[in-house]
Parts: sequence; structure tokens; C-alpha cells
Amino acid sequence: MPRRRANSRLRRIVTGLAIAVAAVLLVPYLVAPFYRWIDPVSTPMLWRWATGQRVHRIVVPLSRVARSLPPTVILAEDGSFCRNYGIDLGAMREALEQSDDDIAESRGASTITQQVAKNLFLWPGHSIVRKALEIPLAVWLTLVLPKRRILEIYLNVAEWGPNGEFGVEAAARWAFGIAARDLNAVQAAELTAILPNPVDRSARNPGPLVRQLAALYVRRVATYPGHDACLYAH
Repeated sequence: MPRRRANSRLRRIVTGLAIAVAAVLLVPYLVAPFYRWIDPVSTPMLWRWATGQRVHRIVVPLSRVARSLPPTVILAEDGSFCRNYGIDLGAMREALEQSDDDIAESRGASTITQQVAKNLFLWPGHSIVRKALEIPLAVWLTLVLPKRRILEIYLNVAEWGPNGEFGVEAAARWAFGIAARDLNAVQAAELTAILPNPVDRSARNPGPLVRQLAALYVRRVATYPGHDACLYAH
């Protein structure tokens, strides 16, 4: 009898833990549709708040962002953004082949939507577990949010500065002393070039790498127009 009671108690504990884990995993899927109207915060922002570090963000709608920035970000981060369903299997396969299965080198495999999923619900760094959680979340975000809103969220939660500057408005003010709506093509490209490492790269004092990438992005936007068409479709 004692052994039977112990087994019963263990089953209840395991069942309770399984239910708790399932509930935690389901929360992002339940709250994501509300981000169509609610401006979310990212897990890096929450971590900085929790540890007493500075967070500076001013949320702006896409209509108050310079038209040069969205196509620059799309061509730099996720060229198939307007066509994919949150993931780009071709890019993931190519990145894995190029990196010899080293996930730490496969940044190119992450779409903008995957980066939004990671920023809102998961943790930074590279791991198979995080990728396994990130991919279905990215597909779900594509199903419940318009492309325009996904990019708008991305621009408002990405980390753009070395001291807790989150979102493009804070980035433009810190780097250039102007609002995001006043960015020119070169400034938009320089901000894009510091992603995903705004600590080691700077748009305020751009080094050779940032300038080289920015020039490349400016040429891409001029050569391949229309990659942001889905943002303005009705």
C-alpha cells in the first residue's frame, strides 16, 4: 500500500508538471493575436528591467518610419519576407549546409518573423530547443498577424543601441539625433547594418564594416525594388 500511494503521488506530480509546461508553451499562441492591437515588449527588455538596466523605447507606427527603412531591413534580414509563411526552408537548408550543421553560424536562416517570435517569447542565444520552439511560433504569427504588423513589431522591439535602445525611434534619436520618419536611405542602411550586434557595431560612429554593409544595402534597395509591397497592400 505505501508503494502504491507513492506511485500515485508521483503520477500526480508528473501530470501536474506536464500540465504546467503545456500551459507555458500555449501562452504565446493565446496572446499573439492580441498583438495586432497591443504593443508588446520583448524578453530582452523584460530582462533589463528585471536586472535594473536602462531601457529606452518609443513605440512608433510604421507610418511614422521613413519609407527607406522597411525595404532595407527586409533585403538585409529576410528577402522573402513578403512571400514566406514565417519560415524560409530554402534559406534554413542553405545556412545549415554552409555552417556544417553549426547553428551558431546560421543567422541567415532566421526570417524576420522568427526573430519577432524569439524577441517576444523566447531567449537569446543559439540552441536546437529554441529553434524548435521558434519555428511553429513564427508560422503562427504569420497566420494571426498581417505582414505589416509583424514588421512594425520587429522595428519596435529590436535592440538598436549599446545602452538599452530598443526600437527604431530610440535608435534614430541616439544615432543621428532625428526622428525615425526623417531617416534618409544611408542612415536607414547604417542602422540596419548594426543588427544583430548593436554593442560592437555603431551607426552613431560607423566603422568600415558598417559603412561597407550600408553601401551594399543601399545598392540592393535600388536594384531590387518592391520587396516591401506587402506592407502597403490593402
